[in-house]
Amino acid sequence: MQPAALALAVLSVFSSLDCLCAHRSKPNHTQHQNDETGPKQRNQPHIIFILTDDQGFNDIGYHNPTIKTPTLDKLAAEGVTLENYYVQPICTPSRSQLITGRYQIHTGLQHSIIRPSQPSCLPSHMDTLPERLREAGYTTHMVGKWHLGFYRRACLPTRKGFDSFFGSLTGSVDYYSYGSCDGPGLCGYDLHDDEGVAWGQEGKYSTMLFTQRARKILESHDPAGRPLFLLLSLQAVHTPLQPPKPYIYPYRDMANVARRKFAAMVSTVDEAVRNVTYALRKYGYYKNSVIIYSTDNGAQPFTGGSNWPLRGRKGTYWEGGVRGVAFVHSPLLRRRRRVSKALLHITDWFPTLVGLAGGNISQSQGLDGFDVWPAISEGKESPRQEILHNIDPLHKSPSQTTTWDEGSEEASVHTSKGPAFKKPKKKKVLKQQPKQKSGFKLKTTKKPWTFSHHAAKPKPNKPLPKLKHKPLPKSKPIPKPKTKAYSQHQSPSRYRPGTSRPKPQPQVQSRLGSKSRRTTSQKQHLSRLVSPRPKSKTQLRLHLKSISRRMLPQYQNTSLPQTSHPMPSQPLWDTSVQAAIRVGDWKLLTGDPGHGDWVPPQVLPTLPGRWWNLERSISSSHNSPTHKNIWLFNITGDPYERQDLADKRPDVVERLLARLAYYNQTAVPVYFPPDDPRANPSQHGGAWVPWVDEGEDEEGKYEGVYKKGKNNKKKRKKKRCRLCKLKAFFLKLNTRMMSNRI
Repeated sequence: MQPAALALAVLSVFSSLDCLCAHRSKPNHTQHQNDETGPKQRNQPHIIFILTDDQGFNDIGYHNPTIKTPTLDKLAAEGVTLENYYVQPICTPSRSQLITGRYQIHTGLQHSIIRPSQPSCLPSHMDTLPERLREAGYTTHMVGKWHLGFYRRACLPTRKGFDSFFGSLTGSVDYYSYGSCDGPGLCGYDLHDDEGVAWGQEGKYSTMLFTQRARKILESHDPAGRPLFLLLSLQAVHTPLQPPKPYIYPYRDMANVARRKFAAMVSTVDEAVRNVTYALRKYGYYKNSVIIYSTDNGAQPFTGGSNWPLRGRKGTYWEGGVRGVAFVHSPLLRRRRRVSKALLHITDWFPTLVGLAGGNISQSQGLDGFDVWPAISEGKESPRQEILHNIDPLHKSPSQTTTWDEGSEEASVHTSKGPAFKKPKKKKVLKQQPKQKSGFKLKTTKKPWTFSHHAAKPKPNKPLPKLKHKPLPKSKPIPKPKTKAYSQHQSPSRYRPGTSRPKPQPQVQSRLGSKSRRTTSQKQHLSRLVSPRPKSKTQLRLHLKSISRRMLPQYQNTSLPQTSHPMPSQPLWDTSVQAAIRVGDWKLLTGDPGHGDWVPPQVLPTLPGRWWNLERSISSSHNSPTHKNIWLFNITGDPYERQDLADKRPDVVERLLARLAYYNQTAVPVYFPPDDPRANPSQHGGAWVPWVDEGEDEEGKYEGVYKKGKNNKKKRKKKRCRLCKLKAFFLKLNTRMMSNRI
């Protein structure tokens, strides 16, 4: 009996232990689940995006040791320096592409900037980066320069996804008085707190004031709670050149006054970044944070900046205007302390940051950006293979029109005496064009045709020969461009101001659904730009007549259609149109790309004009006796754009022109309305504020692009006199003297 009792006792002990283990295993399983969900929430990093204004390639310490930026140099060295990163050449387009993730041809902002008096802003139907981050659980704040329109309250940052806003709405503000002008005599106060005017801040330097607000946001927010997105958009180092005097002293040996002031302002930016990163460490953000530093465009050498050794300047599509200074610093990077050569663009931040935040990127249709976090963090190959810098149908070369015929090795030149598009001038009554559409667009219900603006009628009986890739000359080997295709997100409906987004058509959806099948032939997408043609001339005439009266409801996925049907042989592209595209190693420019000198650090000593003139690429290369409309460069082998290969590689020119023609099929009409006299700050207490009521359909008024009439131009010429010119001369002279005071 004793052995049986002993065995029974042992079995009872083991059974109790099993029950105890089973009882404990259940809480452990629950705890394991909590551990899985907990880090998922904590893994949403705090995102701090620092955007500077007009900082050039040569205006940072790790590119130019004479510029003293120890904080920026250290953050870049410990993170990932982006050395193949591109932005847009002026303010509004870069900021719009950062916020929307879409090229400016898809937002209607192809032409120039949004001036303070213009009734224009981001399209109302497009989602924004802060909206997507807020849906992912983020608290979103913006401090600094907006410059994306404010004519109605719906355009303000707080209506575009930001929980709070403190900063300026216009493009150029005095650093101490916060006065902003849109021409002589049209000035007002521009500093806002959320949707109200922040009076009483005069005398405080804007870079320091914005930094203080950013630190206050970091101090008041709980980093262990909701993740934070902070966009610190500094107005530095944009004109006017107004650095505090203590920051000028380290650059006292610089002979050029403008360069000296500009460098001092860069040092104020470095100090601002140091204070922000210190606050991130102090308040517990740093270990789970991503810090992104980027400029919005290249520098303007006339006001002290430098893009050396890159060609061109702000407002141009040369590398000096579009290649940006940028780096990413984060403890979350898997491969740090390195330089990235991955091809990146400012539109990529939208999908990258939303993906990093765990947001739903599928809801944002029509994005032109890619998720490049694996390329930044792990050093993988960038999914981006090409960049459309822009297509501006309102900016045309005035001297002659050149059309590049597809299938031929030479361009045919046609002189055009027709009326060219002109930019509207301020404080004038401008005439409306009858529903001007985007430049040189031919819309179909099937796959896109590509025609020049001057093509009268297609010839359907003549098929287009396939583009052949010519071998490189043996004497001068040049790397061939990477021509991998890419599959992008779905595209939004065409932007028509004041209207809602139409539903996509079944044909477009079917093409979007077959996106994955098309991307299998990645290396052949540039050699197959062909489309089906109508069966008869009668159908073609009816087709051309119908498309002139309707808008394309939804543009297509940007992968090239793959088909074997021939296409009518027509001029491929009107090369007088200002456009620029990068595909692989190759970069193509057409029209007037802007002033293309290699401006050394010894910049000019005086300011040639007011800031609103410098925002546009007014300088031209037309002064040369032989006018050009096409440039081709291998950026990998020739990053300074000194060897034009357009004549040697017509095959590459054809391929890139085909890509321009294809992108142009997806473009929306340019939205560039005339100035509204109701915007005058004198009518609103002396401040720049929204001036259009929400119920007023202001956007619906402007169905196109505006230019000045010829009669008004003749009348203005008659009123000119020598005394008026003399007064204007002394006014400009006084402006230059005041701008150069130390």
